[in-house]
Amino acid sequence: MKLSYQHIVNKIPSKPSIEEISDSLFQLGHENEIDGQIIDIEITPNRGDCLSLDGILRDLNVFYSIEFKKDLYEDDLKPFLFEFENLAAKDCSKISFMMIEIEQICTNYNGDLKNYFKDLKGNKNNFFTDISNFISYETGQPTHCYDASSIDGLSLGYADKTQKFETLLDQTIEVQKNDLVFKSKNIVSNLAGIVGSKQSACNKDTKSVIIECAHFNPEAIIGKSIKYDVKSDAAHKFERGVDFDCHEKVLRRFAKIVDNHTVIKKIELFSETYQHLKSNSITLDYKRINKILGTNINLGDCENHLAKLGFEINNNNITVPSYRNDIQSINDIAEEIARVIGYDNIENSNFNILFNKNISVNNIVESTLRRTLCDNGFSEVINSPFVSNQDKKIGIQVDNPLDSNRKFLRTSLKESLISNLLFNERRQKDSIKLYEISDLYSLSDELKVEKFVGIIASGRVGKNYKDFSKKIDSDWMHSFLKKFFLGTDFHVSYISRDSIDTKLNTSICYAELKIESLEKNLKQKELNPPKTYKKYEPISEFPFSIRDLSFSIKNPKDYYELQKKILDYKHHLIKEVFIFDFFENKKNNEIKLGFRFVFQSNQRTITEIEVNKIISEIIETASKINTVKIPGL
Repeated sequence: MKLSYQHIVNKIPSKPSIEEISDSLFQLGHENEIDGQIIDIEITPNRGDCLSLDGILRDLNVFYSIEFKKDLYEDDLKPFLFEFENLAAKDCSKISFMMIEIEQICTNYNGDLKNYFKDLKGNKNNFFTDISNFISYETGQPTHCYDASSIDGLSLGYADKTQKFETLLDQTIEVQKNDLVFKSKNIVSNLAGIVGSKQSACNKDTKSVIIECAHFNPEAIIGKSIKYDVKSDAAHKFERGVDFDCHEKVLRRFAKIVDNHTVIKKIELFSETYQHLKSNSITLDYKRINKILGTNINLGDCENHLAKLGFEINNNNITVPSYRNDIQSINDIAEEIARVIGYDNIENSNFNILFNKNISVNNIVESTLRRTLCDNGFSEVINSPFVSNQDKKIGIQVDNPLDSNRKFLRTSLKESLISNLLFNERRQKDSIKLYEISDLYSLSDELKVEKFVGIIASGRVGKNYKDFSKKIDSDWMHSFLKKFFLGTDFHVSYISRDSIDTKLNTSICYAELKIESLEKNLKQKELNPPKTYKKYEPISEFPFSIRDLSFSIKNPKDYYELQKKILDYKHHLIKEVFIFDFFENKKNNEIKLGFRFVFQSNQRTITEIEVNKIISEIIETASKINTVKIPGL
């Protein structure tokens, strides 16, 4: 979402710089980029309330004193005797319509409307539609404008048949049965929450408009824009949920902008509520918050932080704002506190991870499987269950996909794992062993879901001396699976490289096993693991350094001594040591190999001097073996 820095800073008396605003947004969990005077903000799906200028200002209020006063239409509004029927009350809890008739159309914008188009360089449509777009940008509440002369009452309901209509975007779409639509004289005038029809739309000559402001159930809107290939700002916001208690304020803001540009001849309001939605109420348990975050925040600070975010606190009872549909429990409240404090400002604390024995057999199966595969050099990958393959033999088409380019559910893990393998091969990986545990789908009378593990391997067997010269083939894969999954039915398949984009000639082996079939082969001790603790160690945030050492060994027997000396050399900066190259010349009875050393610190960036000193000590240790030579030294 793009916001003008000027629109933000105009509401802040202290006038922070655009860089300061950007840093504040980062702390609050909103990743962003600065492009001139525009801030492009990434909003997470659960924060639909931030898809507007007002939403971002509400968040920024924890750091700045925001001026929230709005210029609203203050005159009394007469009742609008509008013929409307709601046949979908479960998906539309509240709806309002405002009718405005003006004397003349204005094309020369002023104030906030002028700045909106000036700063964001948006495209103008017509007077009422332009205001509607600005209102959505400012408040986060989509509105839809009908030319009053083009409709004779409205009804909201579910389409009883397929029906075509031409959209505002000059697209012809065919509304499917049971989709939520507005109709006028039994003709579709609006795909609810998505896009309106061209027939009922405002134009440059419209002087009488009916403005729709609705609260839709997100589940009735989700996926529809993808289904019909219609990208709209309204759909994006309705899918994530909008404020259920803002209609009159939004419409009065709309009316005021109209009033600032032309003379209003007539203005009337229709509003009905079909479900009385209530804000969530949560008990403020600051001790629980401290336990969750590992902090020591007092009750007063908790109340202060939450009040700045728009929460009402009364006798330790938190009333969640009507626009925050993502707040459901004390855990969410703790997250809000953490955002205000800043995760980087929460002190580190040591803790132990408890492994509880009271877990399900399925979890034990998967954890045992993961441990077994990882111990044997396999890396886990996670792929999307949705694929783009058009072959329905290996994919089940989804009626309402989230991504129009990925419309099929996987019936096999094979294609995804091949893609992962090729990705690694193109980056010069010589030993690739991957696995994925995921649900697969099959379709007979109904959709069936079963969990499988897919295992794929190619290249060298391993990085040590014994395995370095061995290549992975079907025999190796079969032997590996038989060793660990005795009694389980499995089949190792060979994947031909003729059908994939690769220049390598090493074998690709693949196996796919049903998780359920592995349960009976687990040992009893695996089903009842002891209660143990493991100390958490954070991943280093500092860069690593890599050094390679090549060795020439005249007597192959001395290889084991060399390996022992190198592996026995301990230093806290050495994170990993492995063989990356190996060649045995049996004619000359000579071995040439290369060891790779990975250096890294958990506390700081290591220096080249430190690395050179360690390498020198390793060379000195290796040189004590008479038959070992280091080329170049």
